[in-house]
Amino acid sequence: MGKLTFRYAQEQDCEKILFFIRELAKYEKMEDDVIATPELLREWIFEKKKAEVIFPMADGEEIGYALFFHNFSTFLGRAGMYLEDLFIMPEHRGKGYGKATLKELAHIAVERGCGRLEWSCLDWNKPSIDFYLSLGAEAMDEWTVYRLTGDALKKMAQQG
Repeated sequence: MGKLTFRYAQEQDCEKILFFIRELAKYEKMEDDVIATPELLREWIFEKKKAEVIFPMADGEEIGYALFFHNFSTFLGRAGMYLEDLFIMPEHRGKGYGKATLKELAHIAVERGCGRLEWSCLDWNKPSIDFYLSLGAEAMDEWTVYRLTGDALKKMAQQG
């Protein structure tokens, strides 16, 4: 592995963030689900400050991204960090960059006093699952993620 550095995304990086989001969506076979735009990313990441992005950098080039935000654990009584996306370009995989990025995220979480770092992984993504388990991460098999989006979310919001 070459020398890896990290930098936080800046407002002018919205196109680059969207590029990596689209690359991740291709990998996950979910390209049609991406409706994000640079303007939406600018608003929610930089204006409303609802998420943060770091870029792993090899030889001065962004080779992927990690998008994360804070959540809260009532049981721990403190914030946690949720990793929404971690993506390394295919040509840079297998060099330890993913592990180094997770290590950087863990460092950020510990530095900020967070009680945990967590993320989700698609059930079919065996290479990622094996990787996470090798790091000591625990699968939360007894939990199921539920989601309201689109019309279902709007319908729920309108219920009296």
